[in-house]
Amino acid sequence: MIHEGYRHDFQEVSMSPVSPYRHATVIGASIGGLCAARVLSEVVERVTLIDRDRLPAEPVARAGVPQGRHLHYVLARGINALDELFPGLSDELIVAGAPTIDLQSDIHWHFDGHLLRPEPSGVIGLGVSRPLLELAIRSRVEALPGVSITDRCEVTGLMTSPDGLRVTGAYAQNRFDEAAESAIDADLVVDAAGRGTRTPVWLGELGYASAPEERLHSQVIFVSRPYRREPHHLAGHIGEAFSPYPGHQRGGIAVAQEGDRLMVTLASRGGEELQTDTAGMADFADSFSGANVAQVIRTATPLSRPALMRYPSSVRRRYEQLSRFPDGYLVIGDALCSSNPQYAQGMTVAALEAQLLSRLIREGTHDLHPRFFAGTAALLDTPWDLTVSGDLRFPYVEGERTRAMVAAAEYLERYRRAAAKDGVLGTELIRVINMLAEPSRLFEPDLAKRVNGGPAISTVPVSRPGSSDAT
Repeated sequence: MIHEGYRHDFQEVSMSPVSPYRHATVIGASIGGLCAARVLSEVVERVTLIDRDRLPAEPVARAGVPQGRHLHYVLARGINALDELFPGLSDELIVAGAPTIDLQSDIHWHFDGHLLRPEPSGVIGLGVSRPLLELAIRSRVEALPGVSITDRCEVTGLMTSPDGLRVTGAYAQNRFDEAAESAIDADLVVDAAGRGTRTPVWLGELGYASAPEERLHSQVIFVSRPYRREPHHLAGHIGEAFSPYPGHQRGGIAVAQEGDRLMVTLASRGGEELQTDTAGMADFADSFSGANVAQVIRTATPLSRPALMRYPSSVRRRYEQLSRFPDGYLVIGDALCSSNPQYAQGMTVAALEAQLLSRLIREGTHDLHPRFFAGTAALLDTPWDLTVSGDLRFPYVEGERTRAMVAAAEYLERYRRAAAKDGVLGTELIRVINMLAEPSRLFEPDLAKRVNGGPAISTVPVSRPGSSDAT
């Protein structure tokens, strides 16, 4: 791989001779579904992906992935995971024009109004659009033996055994022919349908309890537009980003992508509506000191119409807490946990969940769903906590704020301020954001000393949301 840092222990091994699965059906051919199909193809004779969209042969946005029209950022750990699942993928994307980006020196990050010191970090990202990334992955999955993709088809329900204890397949309907409904037998069905998941409804119809949910009403609105990139844009930088923070609920980012273009995404918090005309977008960028971004909006050649998207809430479904769940059924990706897109965790988490599924299924298919949901619960804890702690900085977001969370937030404000002058602090922050290091790394004595400008101090205690030390 071309990327440094965290390496997951995913390994290439021969097909398991003991897997009882002959056919697996995956609902949704987006990133999560494609990654799941990739690992299932190693242990299952046939894998069928079903997607309600017409899947394009070119890297263009599609209706079923509205976020595809907005800036996408695969965390560095996610790039590593995708390269392990699909060897050579990064090289392929680079050949297709995606620029490589040092995520500290090549993008000028503004956190809490402070410019992160732009020094080389060795944490490498790719300036790739969602449509190109998805097409590259889908092309690889389609070429796998035993894998087929059926598009323009919608799954309408689950088939079960007579006692309802096992899912045995799915009912699917051609979206352009209401009479063309079919029953698809499967030994394993995986819901990778994203935020539009129907699993809660289907489980209720089968007599199962709803999974407990954690919701965080972040109320974020995005508007994005790609522009033709010229050398003088962003003062010659590959990217420039302004993160919203308490008291300043507007932000935006512009990053170079394949095809000599810049993708600009503006974001508001708390439900503030965004304008989609040139003047309104540029004025919005000016309001958070994004003069370079505003110049792109005012002067660059737009490559498409602006796209608007509302993201009301992050949702985590706790299937691991259910006492009853049907065998032969799994939920993955955004259908399991959908987080505020500003934290860019979705595709990375989906790839990591696919790697987890690969390891578990090779160990055996016994008790697969409780093992998988327990494993994903542990995997999701850190990214979910980052979402919760980040969103709860904003007073309008409802949720419990513990003393430990408040103390940690105060320390991290000092950290971000100090990182404007200290490149080491900046690198460690970039590593945590990209899931290459645990958040606790930022509180370790060597970094705390740099933050406080004095002797090393003990680590600030961090507790999970909902602990008993609430303020």
